[in-house]
Amino acid sequence: MKPARYEAWYHTPRGRWIGDTEFDLLMQLLQPPAGASLLDAGSGTGYFSRRFAGAGLAVTGLDPDPAVIAYARERDATIRYLQGTMTALPFADASCDYCAAVTSLCFVPEPAAALRELWRVCRHGVVLGLLNRQSLLYRRKHERGGYRGARWDTAARARAWARDLAPPPRGLQLRYAIFLPGGSGMAQVVERLLPASVPAGGFLAVHIRK
Repeated sequence: MKPARYEAWYHTPRGRWIGDTEFDLLMQLLQPPAGASLLDAGSGTGYFSRRFAGAGLAVTGLDPDPAVIAYARERDATIRYLQGTMTALPFADASCDYCAAVTSLCFVPEPAAALRELWRVCRHGVVLGLLNRQSLLYRRKHERGGYRGARWDTAARARAWARDLAPPPRGLQLRYAIFLPGGSGMAQVVERLLPASVPAGGFLAVHIRK
């Protein structure tokens, strides 16, 4: 999908609601102090990079695709964007406060290796936004549109990845969002009523504390 078309989706009513809901959940888990540094790994068009920066974080975006890097730089020249891969991050150990990978790890063939790299370069923790296989979103969107080629993960798989990290994590939190993915008024009401601990949302947020 071309960068402009992907970005435009976030400005549709459904895309705006999904983007806001996912970002709010990630920030609730992270609770980063203002000015903290964050690596947005698999930053794509920079949508979440800009959201993190707007929340007062010092953001670096990284993506392997030069086309989306160029697009992201055009959208916001104040954010540092680099080309690179998640499984070989071009950063020193403990070089940023936090790492985030928002629906980007789903396209990495070696997710455990990528998570080890994110863990290596962060000081305080990693937050992941995964596609939940046990969800209505999976049944409706698997191998369709922008989800084509994505891996749909589970909480058990995320826990298994975390068990391989060194040093061992001090804590792991799982939260869910986007229970009814259509974005209708009813979907938004359900989103507000259901606790984020209900393991049925299409968006699985994982916070791993170092």
